[in-house]
Order: sequence, then structure tokens, then C-alpha cells
Amino acid sequence: KSMRPNIKVIAVEPENADDAAQSFREGRVIHTEKKFTIADGLRTNVGEPNFAIIKRYTDDIVTVSEDAIISAMRTIWETMKIIVEPSAAVPDAAIQEGKIDVERQRVGIILTGGNVDLEALPWNL
Repeated sequence: KSMRPNIKVIAVEPENADDAAQSFREGRVIHTEKKFTIADGLRTNVGEPNFAIIKRYTDDIVTVSEDAIISAMRTIWETMKIIVEPSAAVPDAAIQEGKIDVERQRVGIILTGGNVDLEALPWNL
């Protein structure tokens, strides 16, 4: 964003762990009591150092449902044969839910997958 100010950065987090979205809208860090989310990498509350970065570089924050996260994980597996951790599927879930307008846009998503228990894949439960 510092090199290309016109790039739009949209952050995504689970509805059940939406402290960054609340903080972004209020303009200050808000700590929330966390509910369960499959996206365990996003369960912690945002801290001041990270929130300063969010305020500086993020244009919006949207939230997604647990079902959308699971669906995104499965779609990524079925279409790309990549198993991603739930937290990494969150941006794709936002696209699948129509929370981010991607029509006629160049879109980049970072996918990671080191934190996956193959026995606990949500569509196997």
C-alpha cells in the first residue's frame, strides 16, 4: 500500500472473532470475549501495534461465517488440491459470501497451510 496507494486492502476475520472489525469501526482497540471459531489463528484480540498497522494500511474489514470458512477450505482443496488452515481460508470465504466485490478486479490472497490436522478437516467430521 505504501508503494501503490491506490491498492485497496480489505481484511477479513470470522464473525465469532470480530474484534479487529469492531476496533476498525470505532477507531480504537476493542477487546471482545471470543466465541469458538474454527479459524484458531484469528482467535486472539488485536493488540495496539497490529492495530496501528491496520489503521494505516487497511481500507475495510469484513467478517465471515463459520460455514463460509469451512466451505472455502473445501473449495480450495477441491479446485487447487491445497489444504489450507482455516485462518487462511477466511479471505476466500469473504469472496464466496459476496462480501468483497471482485468483479473486474485484480485480487490477491495469501494461502498458508502449516496448521492443519488432516484428521480434523471439517468436512470429515
